[in-house]
Amino acid sequence: MMNDGLDDVAEVSETVEGSPVGRIAAGAEVIRTALRTMPLAPGVYRMLDARGDVLYVGKARSLKRRVVSYTHVDQLSTRLRRMVAETASVEIVTTHTEVEALLLEINLIKRLRPRFNVLLRDDKSFPDILLTGDHPFPQITKHRGSRARPGRYFGPFASAGAVNRTIVALQRAFLIRNCADTVFAQRTRPCLQHQIKRCTAPCVGKVTAEAYAAQVADAEAFLSGRSRAVQQALVERMQAASDALDFESAALYRDRIRALTQIQAHQDINVAGIDEADVIAAHQAGGHTCIQVFFFRSGQNLGNHPYFPSHDRQLAAEEVLAAFVGQFYENKEPPRLVLLSHALPEQDLLAEALALRAGHKVELATPQRGDRRKLVEHALTNAREAHGRRLAESATQRQLLEGVARVFGLSAMPERIEIYDNSHIQGTNAVGAMVVAGPEGFVKGAYRKFTIRDPAAAGDDFAMMREVFTRRFGRLAEERAAEEAGGEPAETTDGDAAGRARSGWPDLVLIDGGAGQLGAARAVMADLGVSDVPLVAIAKGPDRDAGRERFFTPDRMQAGLEPISLEPCDPVLYFLQRLRDEAHRFAIGTHRAKRTKALGQSPLDEVPGIGPRRKRALLHHFGSARAVARAGLADLETVPGISRTVAKLVYDFFHGNGP
Repeated sequence: MMNDGLDDVAEVSETVEGSPVGRIAAGAEVIRTALRTMPLAPGVYRMLDARGDVLYVGKARSLKRRVVSYTHVDQLSTRLRRMVAETASVEIVTTHTEVEALLLEINLIKRLRPRFNVLLRDDKSFPDILLTGDHPFPQITKHRGSRARPGRYFGPFASAGAVNRTIVALQRAFLIRNCADTVFAQRTRPCLQHQIKRCTAPCVGKVTAEAYAAQVADAEAFLSGRSRAVQQALVERMQAASDALDFESAALYRDRIRALTQIQAHQDINVAGIDEADVIAAHQAGGHTCIQVFFFRSGQNLGNHPYFPSHDRQLAAEEVLAAFVGQFYENKEPPRLVLLSHALPEQDLLAEALALRAGHKVELATPQRGDRRKLVEHALTNAREAHGRRLAESATQRQLLEGVARVFGLSAMPERIEIYDNSHIQGTNAVGAMVVAGPEGFVKGAYRKFTIRDPAAAGDDFAMMREVFTRRFGRLAEERAAEEAGGEPAETTDGDAAGRARSGWPDLVLIDGGAGQLGAARAVMADLGVSDVPLVAIAKGPDRDAGRERFFTPDRMQAGLEPISLEPCDPVLYFLQRLRDEAHRFAIGTHRAKRTKALGQSPLDEVPGIGPRRKRALLHHFGSARAVARAGLADLETVPGISRTVAKLVYDFFHGNGP
């Protein structure tokens, strides 16, 4: 039993990237040790590496019977052999049922993002249209997030653009206000929305509550799928106004009908019998999978969105789709019907888990014929086309990366490029920023922010760069030293660019700046003993002319050569500009967020023993933090909720008597 499955490991060791036989055997032994105390109950297991990072999360009806399969190494895929080779410990959580285990597994995958699981990237929430229900004159607005506010929600829509277009068209058709309640309460005369005939101005009494309620009821009916009835009613009103020679009213109804037609024109395909459903189809080719999701609500097509989950190339489309569906609905309420392009493993169990989360029955169906199958085929066609576009973009990205390698003399195409920039205003709120790019484009989950800790460095671009590089590469150097001290080869020294990228080491570092910034970065790398990371500084040309960028490299600087310049029409130059601009955008955004947060802070935040409630009481009583600082001890003691002890703390803090 102790050698089960290990006799054949030598035959597969070449396929386990950089993993010797001993590491696979050690990982299998760790799993066997954990099995001795593992129960037969349902639950979730986590494989962890030596640093405590989660490698893989799985669920099981019986933990012991499921986890024992990882000790049969000869029966595992290459992906799972790599996982076993890195496993240093196993953690479990038992649950009452397998459904609970599945829900917990999905939650942990979304939160921990283990690299051996299928991972859903770009998992954003989708916007809704909300007709508010907590005001006498309801507002129509875009809503994203939990549906906590009272009112009627319609969605999800595939994009914010689709919601915005629909709201504008609905305003033209039904003349419903879109202003916030605070603005509504302060109006004394009609706003521009009334002037351009998108609102009946209930804020100033231009419409009665009954007439406005009728407008809202029409909008609700249209959004609920009764669009033909609403449109026919408007046609009848237009005809009646025309017969009465009220051509102004007839023209208004005509414009409202056109607005409804505009909404319907954007709803593409609609299928009878499909009231509330999502259509999810997966197309797989070349080791990559594209999943298209179409949203149908109230019998209307609200758009679609493509996804490209991260997964091992050996996984079948059914396995990828099953993992996707679970993670996709982790933060969204599933509809009552989900149409799928592939039958899923444990499809009934997943449907039960989704129903438990949603509070209503959820049917997962894989139609084989009829109108429902046509919907799935339509989604498959879109998935196939999106997949083709993504591959074409990826091929172009690879060509650009190969061009970067050629320009800077790299030994191989870079799999991971890190770009650095700093941002501050006269030394205040100083931050450093790192963005990451690779064959798939920008890797936004790997972006990092660095708040400059050294007050003397803030405002000095060279000193800020030194601090950022010290913190970033000092940690990587420590990890490399720990690996080498443990007797195992460091992944970052095997010459494999993909291995370096996975371990966090970049294959190229771009610095937004000139020779000075490059010199600061070189000095840090030399102090850390890091000599195998290429450094390049990108500076704008004379008069800061974009398009005439110069690229400084250590070798050319040592040789006394001019920096590298590329032709203005060179696509590699444009690509490098995009990388630099993304780092600049991220750095500026980080700095602005920090500055905005600082503007909202108050000196009272630093007073010990003063929480939000006491801070609010002091500000309400004195009007400002400055007035609190000037107040006498007796005045502070008169504030409701402020005891004599707290008043003394506040007084001492502002008058220099504090600890």
